[in-house]
Parts: sequence; structure tokens; C-alpha cells
Amino acid sequence: MAASVETVNQPVENEWVTFPGGELEGRRPKTLCGPCRVRKAAGAPPRAICFECHRADRRREAAIKAAGEFEGTADGIVGRFQDGLPFDPVNLPRLARLKAARATARTKARAGAGQYVDKRRQAQIAARHALQRLALGLASRPMEPVARARAEAVAIHAAESQLPDSWLPFVVSR
Repeated sequence: MAASVETVNQPVENEWVTFPGGELEGRRPKTLCGPCRVRKAAGAPPRAICFECHRADRRREAAIKAAGEFEGTADGIVGRFQDGLPFDPVNLPRLARLKAARATARTKARAGAGQYVDKRRQAQIAARHALQRLALGLASRPMEPVARARAEAVAIHAAESQLPDSWLPFVVSR
């Protein structure tokens, strides 16, 4: 046990490394730049850290410090994200043109067979709500789980036999 304590407390070798030129030293970065990452992955021996690795490590430390100082209260969030306001004003003439074009497209879509699309959708929603009310009624009754599952299966089978096959994905979900 004493041997493991000694190995844990051993200083890390090469914690400080020299910058190119040999005049300055810095801590070994935890983040490496792209070329140094490739060099390390290729198994090249460690060398003096480059300035880009040093800058990447400083950016990482600054981001960690900023994340630790994040103000999570509502006032802090509002103040942080409301700085860019006011936004550009709404282009009202363009908005009016878009609304008119959309109204025209809806009128054309309701012509011919399209007039029944909304009625079919409303009927599917009504059928789904009827099945949901039935399921809620079954859930409120004191029943054994097996009997409840059987009653739900019977209700779904009744819906499947009465509704068109194309409606089933919209009405019955298992």
C-alpha cells in the first residue's frame, strides 16, 4: 500500500516545456494544434511546444473559466441575450404580399377534391379523440391489467374494422 502512495505523489515529468528558441518555458498544453496533433498521433518524439499550441491551450482555459462564471439566473440570461435588440423592423409591404399569396394558394387548394381534405382531417382527429376518451374510461375503471389490455385490443379492433385503412396511422397508434 505504501508503494502505491509513493507512485501517486510522484511529480509529473516534463510538466514544463520550452518554447522554440529555448528562452521561455510554459506548462505542457492540454490542447494541441492540428500539426502537433498529427505529429503526436504518428508517434513522433515530444519537442518544444509551438506558439499555436500555447494559444489553443490559453483559449481552452479562458473558455473553462468563462463557463464557470456563467450567470444562470433569469436576469443574467436576459441581459446576456437581449444585447442585440432591437432587431430590424418588419418589412410590412412584403409581409402583406406574402399573406395575400398564401391566401390565394389556400383558396386554390380548397378547389375540387381539396375541399374535402380539411373535413377528412377533422374526422380523423374526432376518431382519435373518441378512442382516447375510450382509453381514459378504461383506465379509470378498476380492472386487472390483462383484462384492460384485452379491452383496449377489442376497442382498437373495432376502430380498425370501421375506419378506412388509410386512416389507421392517423387514428390508432400503438
